[in-house]
Amino acid sequence: MSLHPTLQPYADAWTHSIEAISELVQPLVEGEWNRRTPCPAWSVRDVVSHVIGMDCEMLGDPRPIHTLPRDLFHVTNEHQRYTEMQVDVRRHHTAPEMTSELEYTVIRRNRQLRNESRDPDTKVRGPLGSEQTLEEAMRYRAFDLWVHEQDLRATLGRPGNLDSPGAYVTRDELLAALPKVVAEDAGAPPGSAVVFDVHGPVEFLRTVRVDAEGRGSIDGTPSLGPAVSLTLDWETYVRIACGRVTADMVADRIKAEGDPELTAAILLAFAVTK
Repeated sequence: MSLHPTLQPYADAWTHSIEAISELVQPLVEGEWNRRTPCPAWSVRDVVSHVIGMDCEMLGDPRPIHTLPRDLFHVTNEHQRYTEMQVDVRRHHTAPEMTSELEYTVIRRNRQLRNESRDPDTKVRGPLGSEQTLEEAMRYRAFDLWVHEQDLRATLGRPGNLDSPGAYVTRDELLAALPKVVAEDAGAPPGSAVVFDVHGPVEFLRTVRVDAEGRGSIDGTPSLGPAVSLTLDWETYVRIACGRVTADMVADRIKAEGDPELTAAILLAFAVTK
């Protein structure tokens, strides 16, 4: 096997999710491609277009030459414009065109992964002309793909795979953002601790601690006197952290104890993807 062992979990997660997405959309009739998903402003077609477009970029394909319409009011910054390009260029594609391009892209990506021999630290093209390591790119693709798989499942009434390989990549990606959410964005005071107790198909207990300089860190040991303790299920955690719902919309699924102002600030800052 030529794929570096560090990259194998991300390749496995990508494969699992892309196969699930292909299975979900293959039988859809034309009208179902227009259904709204939990991903803000995107339909089923838009989500699948994004999936195809991002994997084409992983393949090194040139980006489409395309001018976005002026009335896409959900597109408000350069990163969103960059992402929307691959989506809007496919907005009038038919169901057979979508499934055919998805299938062809998956074949090409599978071939690329089978032959992948680059080191995880190899620099590759990132969004907006940036550079990132191959490991970062593959980790983010696995995370992004699993979240969009869940978008499609929610829309099509086909729940599942909440504990698949991509779910654990997503867990680690979201946990890595928690210290910033708590310490910087929510402004938890120095010396405080915030506990997250998540149950369901993916379970974990994590404590974010804020040091005397206001820097956050995360570990798996409980805190005896946390400023805030949040208990919620895995699916709700993902939906809030990925910007699919606000905490107010799912308040009945969150148990909060401790400082109410800090709790509100944390939940307001909880979405780490837009």
